[in-house]
Amino acid sequence: MREGSLEAPTRHPIEWQNPDFWDETKLEAELRRVFDICHGCRRCFNLCDSFPKLFDLVDASPTMELDGVKSEDFKQVVDACTLCDMCFLTKCPYVPPHEWNLDFPHLMLRARAIEARKNGLPFGERQLTRTDRNGKLAAPVAGLANWASSTANKVTRPIMEGVLGVDRQAALPKFHGKTFAARAKGPVEINRAAPAFGRKAALYATCFVNYNDPPVGMAARAVLAKNGVETRVEYPRCCGMPQLEQGEIAKVAEAAKATARHFSPLIDQGYDVVALVPSCALMLKFEWPLIVPDDPLVKKLAEATFDITEYVVELAKKHGLAPGLNKLDGGVALHFACHARAQNMGPKAADMLRLIPEIDVAVIERCSGHGGSWGIMKKNFETALKVGKPAARQAAREAKTYLASECPLAGAHLVQGIERLDDKPANAPTESRHPIELFARAYGLA
Repeated sequence: MREGSLEAPTRHPIEWQNPDFWDETKLEAELRRVFDICHGCRRCFNLCDSFPKLFDLVDASPTMELDGVKSEDFKQVVDACTLCDMCFLTKCPYVPPHEWNLDFPHLMLRARAIEARKNGLPFGERQLTRTDRNGKLAAPVAGLANWASSTANKVTRPIMEGVLGVDRQAALPKFHGKTFAARAKGPVEINRAAPAFGRKAALYATCFVNYNDPPVGMAARAVLAKNGVETRVEYPRCCGMPQLEQGEIAKVAEAAKATARHFSPLIDQGYDVVALVPSCALMLKFEWPLIVPDDPLVKKLAEATFDITEYVVELAKKHGLAPGLNKLDGGVALHFACHARAQNMGPKAADMLRLIPEIDVAVIERCSGHGGSWGIMKKNFETALKVGKPAARQAAREAKTYLASECPLAGAHLVQGIERLDDKPANAPTESRHPIELFARAYGLA
């Protein structure tokens, strides 16, 4: 084995059905093994708050080594991890196939799973993971729900902070009275003259696009129709990313199996599966096969799944795009979302936007700091803004007409970060869009 593991990283299945996985003594031993290696390396000090917390614990200990850190203090390191996978994919030289076999994010997941099984989830986190229930309840009263969740509401937000632990300053997703699945029931004209005519795609709506951002789905549907792709919108259930963040692995396995069964007949009929949010694409393509590695339908779904920007680029390379793209004046500052990076497919959103004539794209390859529901919690919100500040500063200084991120939550968080900058320019962006929305605009479809 060469020093530094120059081979491509290998991800092992998550052995959550092995009794040893749940053994607290063995977990502590593995935490100490991995943390000691991290302490000796410290390459990941600037990725997220987990590593500074770990290194501060070591440096403040009586021995200034890991053996001087109390085991109960490890929880703050575990809680600070956002499961973005960037340490595993971009920084750590000791990931498999290196003999030291480090997978820091999945070790943090194991620790959270044991904590969740032992003590249950806090009330606020438990409610936030129930995205389908929340979306179904909020949609009929979307105006009221959005009024209550607005950061400008000085009555309801302090109550939410006290009951759910959600920081009163954190921007929350808006709800829509008509879901993406409902809106997509209307007809869409397929461009039969497009080079890619004949392709079929099942759009996995995702809980976020379905309930919180239907315009993203409608833009994707319009772009694909313009390029001759027949689409149908499918939303069997949430992918389980919120549950994964909290360590509820069994619930994620259930979601994986049910969703794979749902899509299997469509794949047999020639449909590609296209996820509209990178976190969900990551779950379908990579996380689910590691959680239920022996399920052939899950593997089949993973192999048939594309991220939406990946899919448009694939159409362009394989068939060519339909004509009609026009310039977007002023350029785009594009945030390369961590869960898009974690898919190991390259910067597909940037590749897609560069198909627009004379486009000026500045890629921001830094973490937004949001981390799913992690970044909106009172205990994390200020840290999340701190982690995302370099990305927010770069987005502001690029001074482009548009700010975009494949992760809508990350985009909104960057906007909040920009608002707090002391030196932001007068023309700093005040909203973020999904790249597929900008692509639709270039086609004159939005």
